[in-house]
Amino acid sequence: MATRVASRVRRGAGKALRVLVRPVRRAQGHGGKGRGGLVVEPYRGYGSREAIFLIGRVFRQSPGIPGEDPDSLRAQWRDLRRRISRRTVAGACVSATFGGDAVRVETDRDGYFRVHLHPASPPAEPGEWHAVNLVLESEPPIPAEGAVFIPPGNCRCVVVSDIDDTVMRTGVANKLKMLWRLFVEDAESRVAFPGVAALYRALHAGAGGAEGNPMLYVSRAPWGLYEMLSEFFQRHGIPAGPVLFLREWGLSWTHPLPRRATDHKQALIRHMLDLYRDLPFVLIGDSGQHDPEVYAQIVEENPGRVLAVYIRNVSRNAARTEEIVRLAGAVARAGSSLVLAADSVAMAEHAAAIGLITPAAVAGVADEHAADAETGPRRETARITPDPAEPEAPIAREAIAEALAGDDSVPATLVVEPEAPATLPRLDA
Repeated sequence: MATRVASRVRRGAGKALRVLVRPVRRAQGHGGKGRGGLVVEPYRGYGSREAIFLIGRVFRQSPGIPGEDPDSLRAQWRDLRRRISRRTVAGACVSATFGGDAVRVETDRDGYFRVHLHPASPPAEPGEWHAVNLVLESEPPIPAEGAVFIPPGNCRCVVVSDIDDTVMRTGVANKLKMLWRLFVEDAESRVAFPGVAALYRALHAGAGGAEGNPMLYVSRAPWGLYEMLSEFFQRHGIPAGPVLFLREWGLSWTHPLPRRATDHKQALIRHMLDLYRDLPFVLIGDSGQHDPEVYAQIVEENPGRVLAVYIRNVSRNAARTEEIVRLAGAVARAGSSLVLAADSVAMAEHAAAIGLITPAAVAGVADEHAADAETGPRRETARITPDPAEPEAPIAREAIAEALAGDDSVPATLVVEPEAPATLPRLDA
């Protein structure tokens, strides 16, 4: 037994190292060609035909050893040290061009730059991902290429999803725990919530099957886990999208503790609502953190814009009921739907009912969910329908508490929606 565990740990450590050092080797610039070389690292961005946004970072990275086998353990550990010892560059100038527009920006104190462009002409190349030309002004200049997602003209909604405890199980903010779960445990069955990959593929495809609906992800994790999450999404077949982190931990050899940070999730979602002003939104989160509070505020500020709110029911804390009550009230007053979901199947069933995905896609989510060894029994869905004669009447706390009551061994699914909930227009057969 001990030998098998040790073998799993060694294999997991090897996989983790390969992912952690990948950004060192993919870095665009002179990071591997000279002492303390400059590197540009753009992250996936998003936009519309009117505006695009992209975040990236500039830093100095020590070179590798010419001729060294990159797959050797010694080289991988050296690359890991190179990544940790990177030195951010503040005040560096980066020029960006896209669709006939150009901008020149400077990096902040952590080396990050933010590009905001208004393309004069739509992208000529087909597809949803489009290249953004970047140049770091140095001697010599360093060219780099970013990528932004621009939804096709037939997309019908925007999906904004949390990651921590919504797409993947708790641990994204704990590097050691995430490394263990992603590379040592069975990643296919234990890291992602059962059915979530099939659900997100269905939401991206939409009821039309090829809508290309934007999938925008937010997380409280640091940018240092960007590559890890990209690997996670690829492994599980979850549609790739811009991943917007809400803080920079600022980890280094001399500052090993994360910085205090402000939660900017509301600002990010407000920005997306403005960018995609002609599209309805779907918000997905979990009950264990601050998603109900954040989403309640967004729904209240933007009546009629949020089609549905899906909250994964992961908390057994009775204190969280108050926030669910507030969110339920905000959703009910806006004529939207709230699903406090025990699992991905409950979300899929409701999404199909309001025209977000095809009915056939529900079976795919259910099959993926059933294949998970940890899948347990399901409780019958509880429903609360606000009184149409008193749309402003608050949802009674007792009603929600009663719907969630149980022995806590099986999570509950609660749906709060009007008799005629908002739906996407039915597509022609």
